Amino acid sequence: MNIRKRIEENEKQLLHPSARLSSASKGRVVKENESSIRTVYQRDRDRIVHSKSFRRLKHKTQVFLAPRGDHYRTRITHVLEVSQIARTAARALRLNEDLTEAIALGHDLGHTPFGHAGEALLREIHPGGFDHYKQSLRVVDFLEKNGKGLNLTYEVRNGIIKHSKGKGEIIPSDPKEKAETLEGQLVRISDIIAYVNHDLDDALRAGVIGKSDIPKDITSLFGDTHAKRIDKMVTDLIFNTVDAELNEIRISTEVLDGIYRLRDFLYESVYYSEKIKKEFGKAKKILKALYDYYIDNPDEALSFVPGENNSDRHRIVCDFIAGMTDQFALMSYEKIFIPQQWTVL
Repeated sequence: MNIRKRIEENEKQLLHPSARLSSASKGRVVKENESSIRTVYQRDRDRIVHSKSFRRLKHKTQVFLAPRGDHYRTRITHVLEVSQIARTAARALRLNEDLTEAIALGHDLGHTPFGHAGEALLREIHPGGFDHYKQSLRVVDFLEKNGKGLNLTYEVRNGIIKHSKGKGEIIPSDPKEKAETLEGQLVRISDIIAYVNHDLDDALRAGVIGKSDIPKDITSLFGDTHAKRIDKMVTDLIFNTVDAELNEIRISTEVLDGIYRLRDFLYESVYYSEKIKKEFGKAKKILKALYDYYIDNPDEALSFVPGENNSDRHRIVCDFIAGMTDQFALMSYEKIFIPQQWTVL
């Protein structure tokens, strides 16, 4: 009995014609024998979950640096929330849930320590620039498994590289900016639905903003609780995509405009607030000092990064810094730059 083939046959019967079937994958860069139990997208999901870079996400900042409270989001809780939102929508739309989950869980594997402060710093000082979505693809293609990579399918890799939007369009007007699969497009939108809601929730918890600071038009549109806001956005996405006959992932103009306004509010009142900017400034100084140190001492980074020599030391150091957790960066900085106390015996 071949369980994988049975699952693939079930997909043909149950999934929407616009869904990407596991049996229709464009495949992997390096061909592999198929599993008798798992589909290609199930295997991709499992490879991501079992990777070192995925485990490190638990100690990487989402918004608040090295948060002491138990309930603040980290990068790993972010990807889990993205995955859950995307899977809920994928199931309702009869898209491939396994492909959706794999993209969602892998989309931020290349994120830096200290959140976007780390990304901004590496973008400034690394000669090749830096974008976390490109680094995420580099992680799964090369850095994982000591330079072998995870050898993921084309569709998962495409979803990872196309997920990011920054302050750009949530639904790109340029087709080249969209993932090739509806599942990949769904993850892109689920990403922003997740972060505008959980970052707002964390900002309220931290006292950076109060409930009265949230614009009334946002509250009247989405509701006054975390659950109501997510439910409104996801429900709107599902029914508008159904109305579009799944030719594209779609959100109503009203809700999409509301998400843009909520995102703008977060940038102004949270991400660019004096409290957050002050902490991000400290983080950037730490990473800049570490970057300069390892450029001068590349051998100390080589043992952590795949590579036979230090001919491209900027690439090696960038990979090393990007892979750090907040805790490891702080520990490394203390070890290198903070005088150690003498122990008197």
